Amino acid sequence: MRPLVLASASPARLRLLQEAGFDPTVIVSGVDEDAATTEDPQELVRVLAQQKATAVAAMAEVPDDALVVGCDSMLELGGRVFGKPASAEEAVARWERMRGRTGTLLTGHCIHDRTRGHGVAAVASTTVRFGNPTDDEIAAYVATGEPLRVAGAFTLQGLSAPFIDGIDGDPGNVIGLSLPLFRRLLDDLDVKVTDLWR
Repeated sequence: MRPLVLASASPARLRLLQEAGFDPTVIVSGVDEDAATTEDPQELVRVLAQQKATAVAAMAEVPDDALVVGCDSMLELGGRVFGKPASAEEAVARWERMRGRTGTLLTGHCIHDRTRGHGVAAVASTTVRFGNPTDDEIAAYVATGEPLRVAGAFTLQGLSAPFIDGIDGDPGNVIGLSLPLFRRLLDDLDVKVTDLWR
């Protein structure tokens, strides 16, 4: 079995892979997400995912035959993109902007194959319909600290779940990694997803 390395500190991404039968090693890339400059949201998340996977693939401790998975997620809302909020005040303002609206959660995915010396990348998108939490509910949610740790300032599987009216598309993508896209990217590298099950 080829080693699988997750170039992300996201516990949600790790949990998704583990629950789907994989046993990845986690190595955080250290890529500066603020250094990427492009106006195209899809291009931005794709480039960041590639940078993360490539950075980790170049590390000496990564096995020569490893497959390195890099991801980056952002919320597109009203023509703007949002990552993790930098402060509680920003998270409150974000939720005031999001409530009652529809956004698109974009996740760039890259799998770098160390045996080939290159990777494949693509972007998954899922439409998210936000509910209408009250000001008090937003304040209580932000006070938990959860929205400061996640792209878009919300999660499907966490404390904000009651404030999400629904989604159109892959829920795993919103959580942090699209498993169907992961399988397709592996297929592009001539790797069977079933060969990576533990």
